[in-house]
Amino acid sequence: MFPDFIDTKPVRYWIDDGLNWVVKYWGGVFETAAHPLLVLLNSIELALLAIPWWIIIVTLSGLAYAATRRAVLPLLVIFGMVFLGLFDLWEDSIKTMALMITATLTAIVISIPTGIVMARSMKFRRLMTPILDLMQTMPSFVYLIPVVMIFGPGKVPALIATIIYAAPPLVRLTDLGIRMVDPDVMEAARAFGTTPRQRLFGVQIPLAMPTILAGVNQTTMMALAMVVIASMIGAGGLGYQVLQGIGRLEVSRGLLAGIGIVVLAIIFDRVTQAFGKRLQTRIGLAEMH
Repeated sequence: MFPDFIDTKPVRYWIDDGLNWVVKYWGGVFETAAHPLLVLLNSIELALLAIPWWIIIVTLSGLAYAATRRAVLPLLVIFGMVFLGLFDLWEDSIKTMALMITATLTAIVISIPTGIVMARSMKFRRLMTPILDLMQTMPSFVYLIPVVMIFGPGKVPALIATIIYAAPPLVRLTDLGIRMVDPDVMEAARAFGTTPRQRLFGVQIPLAMPTILAGVNQTTMMALAMVVIASMIGAGGLGYQVLQGIGRLEVSRGLLAGIGIVVLAIIFDRVTQAFGKRLQTRIGLAEMH
């Protein structure tokens, strides 16, 4: 047994009291600030539910073909989406897709500018690196506690927890992609008298786009990985079916919902990866076989 050198109870009371103070005096402010996220999530979910199932399948398979120019991935998309429909998982899959899309879009809006600033400022990178380490290594259940206390159970805390979990890879890969642009290319751009803004948007971001797309891919996968945990606080979707399967000891319900999550993960992973590879080939960064 490790000896008790100090009494840690005052520290714990201070943390709990501090969070209670935040909830009491700032809870309304946080709820107002997060309301646009709820509106965005509900809008995407309602829009996807209103679209006929066959249009969604055609659209996803069309994106798969546009990314690969082959029939294998589109057929896989069609098979996977039909599976979700046949086993009565379509609506829950759409809700899961809406959460994933909303979290990914929000992460893109936050992470890419943050990664760009990190690439251009060493001080900011030193500040953000431990924060990103904390976001990636902290168990998700830990930061579920304060968001649930502030917002209560529902879609908003589930979405915020998903964004916190999914955003760091995109920040890091955006930073990496910007910094890895060939110095000779940057020197040539300076020789033509370009401004820093022109070099950023005309040279660095286009050349870093494959790496940024890899970050988008990782963010999408990590957002899907959160669906089961997010369902515990009211996110719904396929994660809730898995949770019900655990609670009712229904192996079939949990298994089919789990396969549904895997199907969505495979579809979005393969499509985003294929687009990234095509972009690499287009700008000459991929190995040509």
